Amino acid sequence: MIPYSVLDLAVVTEGSNPKEAIERSRELAVYVEELGYSRFWMAEHHNMEHIASSATSVLLGHMAEATSKIRIGSGGIMLPNHSPYIIAEHFGTLETMYPERIDLGLGRAPGTDQTTAHAIRPNRMQEVYNFPDNVAQLQKYLSKENEGKVRAFPGEGTEIPIWILGSSTDSAHLAAKLGLPYAFASHFAPLQLIDAIRIYRQEFQPSKQLGEPYIMAGINVIAADTTEQAHYLSTSTKQMFVGVITGERTPLPPPVDDINKVIPLQHQMALKQMLAYSFVGDKEKISKELNSFIEQTGVNEVMVASYIFDHQERLKSHKLFSEVMKEATLSQ
Repeated sequence: MIPYSVLDLAVVTEGSNPKEAIERSRELAVYVEELGYSRFWMAEHHNMEHIASSATSVLLGHMAEATSKIRIGSGGIMLPNHSPYIIAEHFGTLETMYPERIDLGLGRAPGTDQTTAHAIRPNRMQEVYNFPDNVAQLQKYLSKENEGKVRAFPGEGTEIPIWILGSSTDSAHLAAKLGLPYAFASHFAPLQLIDAIRIYRQEFQPSKQLGEPYIMAGINVIAADTTEQAHYLSTSTKQMFVGVITGERTPLPPPVDDINKVIPLQHQMALKQMLAYSFVGDKEKISKELNSFIEQTGVNEVMVASYIFDHQERLKSHKLFSEVMKEATLSQ
């Protein structure tokens, strides 16, 4: 079976606070390392009451310090929000402190609403246009060959693995052209996954970093002892994503017995489309559906997002999913 990893947002649950969310993320990183997960990535978001991962590089250091071998990375850093030089210094510092364990995933979305995006960087839209050039500039700062007057210390020579993140076919063209590994956000934007994979594979040009196409797909996973229990736990995820649709971002709510009482039908239709690549159920159900997904897409790795209100249930979900992956490997 293919490698499997974790995407975490340090989600704040109802009745909790950011400090507790961050410490739960740290506990999760330690736990999934023991379970055999390959990576633990965190994503940059801003002005969202339910997400505490805004200062992403700071949190990645906190996660790396608590672990010893799992790769720690960004899924991702929204590069138009930042100077490529500063990102080279931040991640160069992380790589210096935790050698050969840091991944740098880059996206071009704001990770927030437009008003907040303007507050982050007033000329951000120009930097979105400059995204390909800024990726190349960042690669230069991290390379051994950089001989310019502006050099990143720490950073230069670390050659941290860079990933291109995306949720549309635009990112597939760029990842292929640059010869970089490609992570697709199919856990919330599934519609263009198949087309993006096809484009990336067809157009891929080998690079110094990567000789062959490598695709990681984001998926939602909620595993439990019974499928009924998993569907109950998944109602928190559905309520959270309704907030994405409506713009009402509140702390992750507890699960409910009847989702129809809290989510209108029109939003449920949108959710069904948005969460198409969600694997909810017991181990047997998830294993069957996941095998079908991997056969259909041919992805090289999956990255699991699990938005579960109860922290112990979340840990258990990751444990059950790890067992699914290991049992599949043993049966091959």
